[in-house]
Amino acid sequence: MVTFMNHKQALNNTIFKVIGNLADDASLECYVIGGFVRDYFLGRKSPKDIDIVVVGSGIELARKVARELKGKPKISIFKNFGTAMIKHNELELEFVGARKESYHHDSRKPMVEDGTLEDDQKRRDFTINALALSLNAATFGDLLDPFDGLGDLERKLIRTPLDPGITYSDDPLRMMRAIRFATQLKFNIELKSLQAISQNKDRLKIVSKERIVDELHKILMADIPSIGLALLNQTGLLPMILPELTALQGIEEVEGQRHKDNFWHTLEVIDNIAKTTENLWLRWAALLHDIGKAPTKRFDKKIGWTFHAHEFVGSKMVYKLFKRLKMPLNDKMKFVQKMVLLSSRPQVLAEDFATDSAVRRLIFDAGDHIDELMTLCEADITTKNPKKQKKYLANFKKVRQKIVEVEERDRIRNFQPPISGEEIMETFDLKPSKEIGIIKEAIKEAILEGEIPNEYKAAYQYMLKKGTEIGLKHKNNE
Repeated sequence: MVTFMNHKQALNNTIFKVIGNLADDASLECYVIGGFVRDYFLGRKSPKDIDIVVVGSGIELARKVARELKGKPKISIFKNFGTAMIKHNELELEFVGARKESYHHDSRKPMVEDGTLEDDQKRRDFTINALALSLNAATFGDLLDPFDGLGDLERKLIRTPLDPGITYSDDPLRMMRAIRFATQLKFNIELKSLQAISQNKDRLKIVSKERIVDELHKILMADIPSIGLALLNQTGLLPMILPELTALQGIEEVEGQRHKDNFWHTLEVIDNIAKTTENLWLRWAALLHDIGKAPTKRFDKKIGWTFHAHEFVGSKMVYKLFKRLKMPLNDKMKFVQKMVLLSSRPQVLAEDFATDSAVRRLIFDAGDHIDELMTLCEADITTKNPKKQKKYLANFKKVRQKIVEVEERDRIRNFQPPISGEEIMETFDLKPSKEIGIIKEAIKEAILEGEIPNEYKAAYQYMLKKGTEIGLKHKNNE
């Protein structure tokens, strides 16, 4: 299906007229294609990156455009890919010559040759991304839609221009992209296409971890991440990416006692947290908060199913997972580890009476991330019982209030000992030794337990007392 409807209103930015006029001067066909056109028809905010396809040399047209625009913007040329990029105002314009592609079985990098617009549209991943608007003056704004992408937008359908088995085998990253678009746009994937993803899932092995994670991040940052995670699971891709997550799937029953399916529980948690935060790494923490439950699951005849120390085990698993996926092993990874490690602590406080001492310890351990930790724990409430849900949320609200009160009074966040190691050495005339650590730890514990306030004078007197207890003599004998 080829549609020639005029959509000049999509091209009201003067940059499109400039590009079209220069293309006419050079006797080149020129079109805007891909995400910009798709999002125009969806009524979404236009992306800043715009793809321009030229039947001829995209690089040569880009050079002409760069010379014509005010301020003579910088042009970046990528000869190996036959593309050129111009950054103008807030836009990123990428020019490419229309091309045909063919693939080797062991690589997703295509062999490229010049082609027509339709050749270029055939190589696109999905029909909704193959929509093109003409920029040439005689046909300015005309929509060229050979695969009924417009119809698929109306049907809310992800479909490939060519046979999906070929599309996904040629470039397996498109399997991740299909699921990502289905998640972001809340579209369905055509059944034939969904089956082709399952059939070609092993092809994902030739895709770099960085590319896979980039798509995974976009799924996690969607309004309802569980759409994509469920599709990844259904097609068999998720066990290849996050086996730690799929290991949580299933319910076991022993002697009439069952545990919940922690995989589907996790998907509910990630959806809950997506309603309250745009923090990608907190969403990762929600995704991984229970991964320690698979290796720690045990059945005890007296108490039933247990997952002893699953938070500790899970936090250790985060490092291996991040390393395998070539994700950053920096403060972002440490943040996720900390959230997983502490993920049950506020729940215990919410269920019991939260003592000042317990709250101080939570603030001490969570530091600046106490608010994120509370957000994670609130998202972890997935009970379908309205009374229980209301009760749990009310309890967490009390814990939050208690955190504010204790923090204002005791200043535990980013705790720094009132007494330094150097002062302990000076007071007791010590060289570096284990006694210094013993006294510092005792002062910290006394503050966290509420035995002394978090103040220098009280800590100094406690230091003297503790030093005497372990047999030290201080200089001034005060």
